[in-house]
Order: sequence, then C-alpha cells, then structure tokens
Amino acid sequence: MKLEDIKGVIKQFEYYRMLGEKTFNQLSEEHLFWKYNEDSNSIAIIVNHLYGNMLSRWTDFLIMDGEKPWRNRDKEFDDDITDKETMLLKWNEGWDCLLNALNALNESDLDKIVYIRNEGHTITDAINRQLAHYPYHIGQIVFIGKMLTNNNWQSLSIPKGNSQKYNDQKFSEEKEKRHFTDEFLKNKNNL
Repeated sequence: MKLEDIKGVIKQFEYYRMLGEKTFNQLSEEHLFWKYNEDSNSIAIIVNHLYGNMLSRWTDFLIMDGEKPWRNRDKEFDDDITDKETMLLKWNEGWDCLLNALNALNESDLDKIVYIRNEGHTITDAINRQLAHYPYHIGQIVFIGKMLTNNNWQSLSIPKGNSQKYNDQKFSEEKEKRHFTDEFLKNKNNL
C-alpha cells in the first residue's frame, strides 16, 4: 500500500460512516435501542462495540498493540447507552480516532508492523481487517433500520428498480479516474 492508497481507504471508511448516519437520520430515538430479542444487539449496542474497537485499534496505532489493556470488549455489548446524544458522541469519537490515525500516516509508516493481540500485521493488513469489520456492523445497523422503518425506508444508494437508469447515467459520462464514493460523499447530507 502506498500513501496515495490511504486516501481511498479513508473515503471507504467515510462512506460507511455516512451509511450509518443516514440510517440514524431515518430512525426515532426509540428505534436505536430496539432489539429483536434479548440475545440480539440494538443499533446503540453495535455503535458501542464499534466505538470500543475503534478506540482500541487506532489509539497509538503504530506503537501499541491494537487490543489495549483498558478495553473491556464484553462490556461493549451491555445496554449502557441510554440516549441518542450519548450514542452519537461515541460514534463520532470512534470515527474521529480512526480517521485521525489514518490521516497521520506518512510514507515511512507503511513498512511498519503493528500488533493486534500479539499478532503482527502489515499496515495494509491491519487496515483491511478493520475495513472488513466495520462495514459488517454498518450492514447490521442498516438492516435493522430498514426493518424498523418498513415501507418508509429511503434508499442509501441506488433505489430498488432504478439500476438501469443509474447505469445509463453513469455510462453517458466520460471515463475518468474517480472513487466510487465521491458522488455519495458529496451528497451525504441529502436524504
């Protein structure tokens, strides 16, 4: 991985952050704490887990093990968050920690090895590990949101039945190098 590739990685993370936020915007506060059953996780619990993971993995990313001694992973799955404001504070703190760590990387950092539970990872592998983990949970958040809003759900990407129209528009444009998230992130506040 090169430093210029980190910019694309950051865009990917920002895209998934946006998907979560667009989901939150469609839900009532009550929805954020809904659980299918006692063994399932609410959106707030998933956010709490993401927060704990992000702080652990990305705080002192290059110099400390990614599983910090102060992390209590099991507690992340407790119903500790009681209001939307607290949930959003944790959400933003976790993402800010991640993005600050990635934005601070320089070319010489990319050859380093970082550890997660004493397992060595290249910078690329450590980033890819989290780039697979976080979207997995964002997908859970979106799925729960879609279930709770039922027929009122507003699509976060290409609405059902509009693929041909979307493709026609994309293929009418000139070919150019761009990141697929550019148009979504440019319009992230539009819902």
